[in-house]
Order: sequence, then C-alpha cells, then structure tokens
Amino acid sequence: MSDFPVFPPGFVFGAATASYQIEGAADEDGRGPSIWDTYSHTPGKTDGGDTGDVACDHYHRYPEDVALLRDLGVDSYRFSIAWSRIQPAGSGAVNAKGLDFYSRLVDELLEAGIEPAATLYHWDLPQALEDKGGWRVRETAERFGEYTAIMAEHLGDRVPRWITLNEPWCSAFLGYSVGRHAPGAKEGRGALAAAHHLLVGHGHAMTALRAAGVREAGITLNLDRNVPATESDADLAAVVRADTQHNLVWTEPILAGRYPVTEEETWGELITAQDFRREGDLELISQPMDFLGINYYRPIVVAAAPHREADPALRVATDNRYSEGEYRGVRKTAMNWPVVPESFTDLLTALKQTYGDALPPVHITENGSAEFDTVDADGSVHDADRVEYLRTHLTALRAAMDAGVDVRGYYVWSLLDNFEWALGYAKRFGIIRVDYDTLERTPKDSYRWYQELIAAHRK
Repeated sequence: MSDFPVFPPGFVFGAATASYQIEGAADEDGRGPSIWDTYSHTPGKTDGGDTGDVACDHYHRYPEDVALLRDLGVDSYRFSIAWSRIQPAGSGAVNAKGLDFYSRLVDELLEAGIEPAATLYHWDLPQALEDKGGWRVRETAERFGEYTAIMAEHLGDRVPRWITLNEPWCSAFLGYSVGRHAPGAKEGRGALAAAHHLLVGHGHAMTALRAAGVREAGITLNLDRNVPATESDADLAAVVRADTQHNLVWTEPILAGRYPVTEEETWGELITAQDFRREGDLELISQPMDFLGINYYRPIVVAAAPHREADPALRVATDNRYSEGEYRGVRKTAMNWPVVPESFTDLLTALKQTYGDALPPVHITENGSAEFDTVDADGSVHDADRVEYLRTHLTALRAAMDAGVDVRGYYVWSLLDNFEWALGYAKRFGIIRVDYDTLERTPKDSYRWYQELIAAHRK
C-alpha cells in the first residue's frame, strides 16, 4: 500500500467512457444520426476523416468490456447514453431497441458487481434537434428534460448515480464558438445562448431525476486552472476573463444561483441583451445536487492578447483578449498538455475556498492522459508515462482531500482507446489498448497498476 496514494474506506474507484467514442453501431437498431455523425462525415473535420461508425464496437462487445472492468476491480463504471439511440429524432417515439441495449449493459454491470453511473449527455445531440436550432434554442433544453424522464423511468431503479451533462463548456464553446467540435459553428451570441440553454437543460434534467427518486444526481464540469503568464495587470485581467468563460459561467449559476459579475467585461455586447434568459431560470439551474463531477487534465497559461477579430459584429464568444501560453519546464503528454499535478490540488482547494458549504461532494469523473504507448512483439503494451501521470494526480487528489475537499470517487479516463473527437483515432487515452483493425483489447501496464492500487485498498 505504501507505493500508492491511500484513500479512505468507501472511496469509489471507477473508469469512464462515452457513447459516440466507443459504441459504433451507428445505424443499427433504430439509432438516429447525431451531430457527431454529421460532423465526422463532413470532409476535413476530423483527422484522417475518422468517424465513430465502428469505434470500439462496444455495442456488440460490451460483455467483453464489462469482464475487463470486473477484472480491473472497479466499484463503478461511468458510461454515457446516446440520446439518438433512445429518441432518434430527439423527441417523440421511444426506440425500444435502444432502451434494451442500455438495460442489458446495466444488468451486465450489476451482475459483475459494478455500480453503473450514467451520463445523459456526452455531446452527441440528435441531428434532428440541431436542425431546429440545437442548444441555441430553449426547446432543446425542454426536450432534454423529457428524454431524462424516459431514462430515469426505465433505468432509475438500477442506476444509482446520474450525470446530466458532460463538460457543457465543450458543447457550447468548442461546438458553437470555436467550431472544432460538432456542430462546428463559429458564433458569438449563439454560443452564449447554447451555454445558457445547456444549464436550463441541466435544470430540467435534475427535476426529472428528482421526480424519479434516483439516489444521486449531479453534473460534470471540466473546470480549468488558469495561470497568468506574468503578474502584469494585463495578464491578471486576462485570467479573470478566462475564468469567467471556462469556469464561472457554469459554477456561479449552478452553485451560487447567480450569473458571473465579470460577464460583461468578458463578453461585452454579446452578453448585454441576455434575451435568452428568463425569470426563474436561475432557480431551475441551481437546484441542489448530490455531487459535482469534475474532469481535470492540465492547467492553462493565460496571457493578454488583442481580439483576433477586429470587428465586434464578427467576434465569437471565445475571442476574449487572451491566449494560451506555453507551460515551460514540465513534461507534455501526447496532446501536448503540460503535466502539473499540483495544479489539480490547487483547482480543487480554490473551488472549496470560493463556494464553501455550497460545494457538494465531488467525484473526479475524468482524469488521465494520452501517451505514446509502446507495443512489444508479444503484444504487451507499456505506458510508463501514463502510470506516472495517474500516480502523481491521484497523490495530488489525496492532498486536496487532506486540505478539506470532500472527494468521494475517481474515474480514470479512459477504459478504452477510442474515437477522440476531432482528433479521430490518433490519440490514445485508454488503459486498455484497442487494435482498430481487429478490435482486440489488450490491457496496458496502466491497467495493471490501477488494478493493483484498487486491490491494495480492498485489503
């Protein structure tokens, strides 16, 4: 046990995946198209033109993957549900075969002694709803509440932990402002409206989950630790804008029931109209949660910069007069992300300091790294850099807990190498290697290390 960070009894060890990244079976059993089907099939949008049509073929191979989870020894498995597999058009008729798949998956997990944790939305919006405006419009948030009620009715008796949204920052800003994720839009007001309607959708989903009596319900945010490039007034002001866009746009409404006081400084004329907000929204959004999910990978160095787009009418929501700088003197992952474990501790302790008792118990719902794995002639897979990343970040997590942050669980990202969104299959985050030609699964050294850590806590 001395070789591992030590966690208290009852701490949840898990692994995580997402539907479009692993399931495949894109046009089987009544599944409708999602925005990621459309985006990935658009030439030039993903590296190598890769799509999630097959991915890891988890739809057909889930018993094998659950067996690997069982052997790993995890307490919980976090998966996401493909909305368009349940409602192909995003509303209306329910696809029984889609429900049956997730029901079989949940039963398989329970039979293996693994607690299911379901994410309702991990970025794969039904294309039919995007055609009607997507997250830019309130109707999508309302439809999300209806879809949540369907899933809670069918799985709420067997799934104890529910996550409404995964990383709404990516959905709103990478999807509707940067254009690097589906649906690939580059907008100002549209992205801010999407951010708000994602929060409204979270509120409707929480209402539905409460009505169904589920045991635990919350949201997952990818909060960033933004570090100033220098201590200059300009760089410090840029960090405030970065914190607003990356963090406060979510945490202030959800945890404090208010909008960020720095939003006008950050977005200027894009936010002043606020015509997408309605009376009562904050009360809906800020309903008490049983936990907050946090995804963490790396810190961001922020420096002041001019607007990239001189014309205010053409500015997108992410053009906020700052740029990402270089974090020097540390190792970088295959994503070129700096490895700074202590910033993980800093992020969590700062969140506790800011929100105090309003911060619910925390689950780390994603943490891991893409690395350049080595495959031996005998097929064994070595990933020492990933092992070290996990060891140091779990140690940093333990330090945050020692400092008073109530963290209840940790989910490694990811169980499997998978479709890494716009990067296609070029980056591997899994603790299990997937051969994309044969779909053979091979546990890596990191799988064995995590297995041993979990086993040490069972003694």
